[in-house]
Amino acid sequence: MTWQEICADPILVELPFRIESDQWGNIVMSPPPGATHSDYQSQILLLLARLMPVEGYPRTECPLQTKLGVKGIDVVWMSRERRAQKPKNRDLYLMAPELCVEVISPKNKRGEIEEKRQLYFEKGAVECWTCDRNGKMAFYDVTGPISRSRLCPNFPARLEKV
Repeated sequence: MTWQEICADPILVELPFRIESDQWGNIVMSPPPGATHSDYQSQILLLLARLMPVEGYPRTECPLQTKLGVKGIDVVWMSRERRAQKPKNRDLYLMAPELCVEVISPKNKRGEIEEKRQLYFEKGAVECWTCDRNGKMAFYDVTGPISRSRLCPNFPARLEKV
């Protein structure tokens, strides 16, 4: 199935699951994230809106076409220029936002998050971050771990658990 077919399917739209796809167009479903996951997504989004030194667009659940299918990135920030590159008739991005953030859920495996990070860098991400289940942030650029974000240097190393 194409991503457009997945998004247009009236049955799939009503399912209470997070839907992504694999590289062959197969649907990959998982339970929706829990409340803590959602709380961290919201905090990250609000902090990005406040702390990013340049104007742009923070978003949640951003669909990105990768070589391994469509991945739903938990939180992103993208510049006006990058946002304008999204094809108008597509419901997904073909180029990664400059900043991609994954909030780690109990079901996530280390290799899964590392694979997603690599996919995002291959599609043009400048930085990828992770937020663990205790709110600890980890920052990466294409070369590996970095001590803090260069895109948003005032972003905290730990979020409050709510």
